[in-house]
Amino acid sequence: MSTHQSWAYSEKVKDHFVNPRNVLKDDEYKEDGRGIVGNIQCGDEMLVVIKVDPENGTIADCKWKTYGCASAIASTSAMSELVMGMPIDEAFGIGPKQIASALGQLPDNKIHCSVLGDKALRAAINDYYTRTGQPEKVIKEESRIICKCMNVTDHEIEEAILEGARTFLELQEKTKMSTACGKCKDDAETLLKVYMKKHFS
Repeated sequence: MSTHQSWAYSEKVKDHFVNPRNVLKDDEYKEDGRGIVGNIQCGDEMLVVIKVDPENGTIADCKWKTYGCASAIASTSAMSELVMGMPIDEAFGIGPKQIASALGQLPDNKIHCSVLGDKALRAAINDYYTRTGQPEKVIKEESRIICKCMNVTDHEIEEAILEGARTFLELQEKTKMSTACGKCKDDAETLLKVYMKKHFS
């Protein structure tokens, strides 16, 4: 595959980038749940807000705002359409694979851009549960944050390795970690060796 082909975007990606759906434009929007991930100082930040239908527990509305790249914009636009009308527990499980599939796939070197939206969505759903007095439904991962800029945990690094990451570069592509300040590189490389030994030796 040529370099040009490997970077080629599908028509769906281009459409969602040029005509993004459900962008948050009203600062007075009355959301039921709010989630924000990333760090604007590191170059990427994602805000997702949701409204929930209390009668059936589905997502009635999902809006977002990002300072991310074209792939992050397209991915979150597609995600916002995917989860509309979906039960919130099902929406909590939406991940990069479903989002990339809805877009007709993303270039391999841009898959990591799809992780911001679903992370912010999960944070918004947890916020909704907290606001509505349902703390028992909040899903908290017992994990350690490795990349503070992108909020990437050791669990996510392990998942990326189980999904095929074998090098530090592949970890970056799958999780977006260490793409800003780079301070977490040593920890990530250590975990890569640990999890490779745990699962594949």
